Amino acid sequence: MISDFHPAWLPVEAFRALGSRRVQVRGEGLLLDTVRTEVAAACRRFGGAPADTGLCDVSFAVSSQADLAPEEFTYARGEGVTVVRAADPAGLLHGFFHVVRQGERAFAGDFDERHAPALPIRLVSHWDNVDVHPVMGQVERGYAGGSIFWSAGRLREDLSRVRAYARLLAAGGINAVAINNVNVHEAEAQLLTDRIGEVAALAEQFRAYGIRVHLSVTFAAPIALGGLPTADPLDERVRAWWAQATQTVYARIPDFGGYVVKADSEGQPGPSAYARSHADGANLLAEALAPFGGVVHWRAFVYNHRQDWRDRSTDRARAAYDHFTPLDGRFAPNVILQVKHGPMDFQVREPVSPLLGAMPSTPVAVEVQATQEYTGQQRHVCYLGPMWSEVLRFPFARPVAGLVQGMVTVANVGDDPFWTGHPLAQANLYAAARLGWNPALDPLALLDEWIALTFPGHDPALREALRAIMDESWQAYERYTAPLGVGFMVRPGHHYGPDVDGYEYTPWGTYHFADRDGIGVDRTRATGTGFTGQYPSPWRDAYESLADCPDELLLFFHHVPYAHVLRNGATVVQHIYDTHFAGVERVEAMILRWQQVSGLVDEAVAARIAERLAEQLRSAEEWRDQVNAYFYRKSGVPDARGRRIY
Repeated sequence: MISDFHPAWLPVEAFRALGSRRVQVRGEGLLLDTVRTEVAAACRRFGGAPADTGLCDVSFAVSSQADLAPEEFTYARGEGVTVVRAADPAGLLHGFFHVVRQGERAFAGDFDERHAPALPIRLVSHWDNVDVHPVMGQVERGYAGGSIFWSAGRLREDLSRVRAYARLLAAGGINAVAINNVNVHEAEAQLLTDRIGEVAALAEQFRAYGIRVHLSVTFAAPIALGGLPTADPLDERVRAWWAQATQTVYARIPDFGGYVVKADSEGQPGPSAYARSHADGANLLAEALAPFGGVVHWRAFVYNHRQDWRDRSTDRARAAYDHFTPLDGRFAPNVILQVKHGPMDFQVREPVSPLLGAMPSTPVAVEVQATQEYTGQQRHVCYLGPMWSEVLRFPFARPVAGLVQGMVTVANVGDDPFWTGHPLAQANLYAAARLGWNPALDPLALLDEWIALTFPGHDPALREALRAIMDESWQAYERYTAPLGVGFMVRPGHHYGPDVDGYEYTPWGTYHFADRDGIGVDRTRATGTGFTGQYPSPWRDAYESLADCPDELLLFFHHVPYAHVLRNGATVVQHIYDTHFAGVERVEAMILRWQQVSGLVDEAVAARIAERLAEQLRSAEEWRDQVNAYFYRKSGVPDARGRRIY
């Protein structure tokens, strides 16, 4: 049975290979103490021994090697000894968890490797509220229960689970965490001042695993907390207030990471109220943080959420690029522009945001969403590693991973015993962490890695079944939900389940324009919103061309007749019918595969996965029936295969 919480990808058995050997740890400091504690626990359990001197099977050492960058480590084996070296304690901690991931492979053969993070910023962003919000709950877009940080409006007294969470994140390569919602409400605003002690207590837990704490702050803090009449970023009183507030934060938390800001977005206050630019606003906070080495994560999720649905020239997809590209080069060096991976809002299929390739003089981080807001809300199996890998590899002048400074992952954990509600959704957080460290990793190899760590020593049939269930689960979800890149066919508000016209006539700007003749959004330069022009060559022309646009994004860029023929030979409307039936069939196959192996895992794990798969099937059938009925009624075109459509 599951006790307080599931061990996720760090079950006791994962430490067997290391813990059964003689292990030496050399170096001083908090993170070295963490490694020693981990080693001692593993050795006690599996019969090995910490070896301060003499012969050993594995050695971890902080070295003064000048050619090793921060967080980098070497990993080598020769003459029967595995050796991990790093120039700093953080690198050694990463090296320790690398050995754990390798298991027995760490002690076989000879090798000499070097490992360094490709992205220096690897941040997990929590959308947790201190108080339970009347609409969004305690964790906005959270699908795994309440906050692991706060309960009943107060910091939890027992922070042992936070320490365990820090351990899980560090094991994947995460080095930063933002602990509260980017929509900063009244209670959360006070974390910057009156409640900074709570942030300090959380920072202590994360510090032991090399993770720096960040805080989401409201741009209006000088008014809300400081009693000033203005938050104008060019006002000297405002600058002085932020400088003093930031100094106080660092007095309590010397390794504080910095601020996360959602400004001028969906009702959040920002510099536009004072006729100032986003660069003015971000640089105000950057100036306050700079003396302490802190950074500002300034979110680029800025668009008009009160637009007129009748106006087809207004395009939400254009907004981030239009707002921020004129400001390239005007941001302070310690401002990180945080850009969602697609131009809309974490849909199951979007093109890569053109803004990621259009800010050469500004540090940029790509933001992805592990919490499955539009991808099944952790009630559906939807492994997102392949989606994120496609984004990170997308070739602008260079791949996105070579253009950005960091990867920010919107968290998917809560106080549920399984962390993410659905035990298989844990794989998304793990994959995001590992891809942030090395974007070149194969997402399916990461899936295998996660399965091997989470279910070590289990029957190979279980591993094969889990891979079969989770591989291409993203594409399966896409099949029974929104077709060909159109997106947003969800119930407004909670965003769960189908509502084809749910956003069609709202101010949020997420339209599909389906009528009796066709469907899709014309974003071409020739006849549409001109969004294709935000891309560099060759993408601007590929997306512009009806012949060259990838089918999976067809309706994102073009309005086409239902009879338009796709590359697979099917018409658009027949493709909609076929994929929605096929998506349900795939979920049925998932359930059958799980039933064959569920007896190989803990009873509580088996029951939770079975319950979630049953809900996934119910929801997939509802998606299939509603979407197919909608387009049959719009188009009048029957299913060529004669299947039942309502």
